[in-house]
Amino acid sequence: MIELLTSETPNGWKISIALEEMGLPYTWRHIKLSEKEQKADWYVKLNPNGRIPTLIDHDNDDFVIFESGAILVYLAEKSGKFLPKDVKGRSRVLQWLMFQMSGVGPMQGQANVFFRYAPEKIQYAIDRYQSETRRLYEVLERRLTEVEHLAGDYSIADIATWPWVSIHAWAGVSLDGLPQLGRWLEAVGKRPAVQKGRAVPSSPAPAARSDEVVEAGRKMLA
Repeated sequence: MIELLTSETPNGWKISIALEEMGLPYTWRHIKLSEKEQKADWYVKLNPNGRIPTLIDHDNDDFVIFESGAILVYLAEKSGKFLPKDVKGRSRVLQWLMFQMSGVGPMQGQANVFFRYAPEKIQYAIDRYQSETRRLYEVLERRLTEVEHLAGDYSIADIATWPWVSIHAWAGVSLDGLPQLGRWLEAVGKRPAVQKGRAVPSSPAPAARSDEVVEAGRKMLA
């Protein structure tokens, strides 16, 4: 059985969505970021970076994997799904996966911090990270004018990227003028496995986000 240690963030949702899409049985444990559970000694022994998610494959000698991109590749290879075996197809998926890991996630994550959580509003930082996130979205838009999904067929690259784009408004980044990205966002979001995985754990109701989520985010970053 696979055990997922996770929280209600895009990086956590990547893995629960992947597990649902791949049909791999799993259990999950909610790591409470605002209580700094991810910094506890027992957790850091599993994940040296003290972040979520972490996956433990109890069917493979309790093998532990951290970093969401590495987990996605591991699960794709374990299940034989969403990562082609041919060299070119595999490379295309990994290229777009790395684009999310090195670009969309870090830049949008910083947009979230400075736009929502920072106690002091630094307009330069807000503009910098929102603009860069929007630029990366425009790269996705151009790609999606050519193909239905990021690597052609639906893959772990889409699974990695969708959770971040799905919360674009939280970072204050608009999808105006990006019709293909909007089309892709809606289509992926309608997949039953995506909807089920996105609810592990569920995020607060929209009405609660402005206060409760901001406060939780500030505690996590303190």
